[in-house]
Amino acid sequence: MPVPSTFLRVACCQLRPQFGAVVRNRELVRDAVRSAAAGGARLIVLPELCTTGYVFTSAAEARSLAQPAAGGALDDWIEEANRSDTVIVGGFAEVDERGALRNTAAVVDGSGVLAVYRKAHLWDSERDVFEAGDDPPPVVQTPVGRIGVSVCYDLFFPEMTRRLALDGAEIVVVPTNSPRTVAGIAAGQHIGVSIARAVAHVNRVFVAVCDRWGEERGQEWVGRSVIVDPAGGLMAGPPGEGAAILLADCDLATARDKRCPGASNDALGDRRPDLYGP
Repeated sequence: MPVPSTFLRVACCQLRPQFGAVVRNRELVRDAVRSAAAGGARLIVLPELCTTGYVFTSAAEARSLAQPAAGGALDDWIEEANRSDTVIVGGFAEVDERGALRNTAAVVDGSGVLAVYRKAHLWDSERDVFEAGDDPPPVVQTPVGRIGVSVCYDLFFPEMTRRLALDGAEIVVVPTNSPRTVAGIAAGQHIGVSIARAVAHVNRVFVAVCDRWGEERGQEWVGRSVIVDPAGGLMAGPPGEGAAILLADCDLATARDKRCPGASNDALGDRRPDLYGP
């Protein structure tokens, strides 16, 4: 039986970047993208700051490893997207056009960079390294669907994800680095998994969170990559420790219908903005 044209196979490539090893990380990402494409993925999501690693000791150190939103690792992503007819979303350390350091996500296909989004909500010591983005999160019309973009901690702000849903996102993709803040906590118990499920449910969209794993400069990472359906159900993940490529077939048509199954309610149509205030 043929697969409906509204189905999109999504991959989250949970990786372990090596801090500062930009050449090695480019090869790590290239290999993961090729594996995901070989598995039939058309949308491939990579972790936050996967070009450099995360635990910077200073802005100067970050600047020595950052890149513009053209060339460098993004050229690899464009080349692989062109080779496999995919769309790739991933995080990188950016030095922008005015020289500011940004924690950025890029959306690329075989034609080039479709959009960049600079993380608006910086977590903890990220403020010592990066400048927060001032532009709203984009919804990008791509050959595989309407993709809403946020980065890690952004997902914890319901105003951000509701805006993406109102702007027509069918899937919200979230390059992420989730630090392990509680000793021994399992990936499935991390609050971020519950938030991803809640975002999907209340907005009736798919959510794909791509985390990293391993240890870096004394910081451990949870590995909470997940793909969630519009009802809030887990389609794949979280894998916890170890490299993983999560795959899920997402029927984007279900994200265009905001009606709640079995009820006459509409997740967006029932809103009453006049009551909510600023």
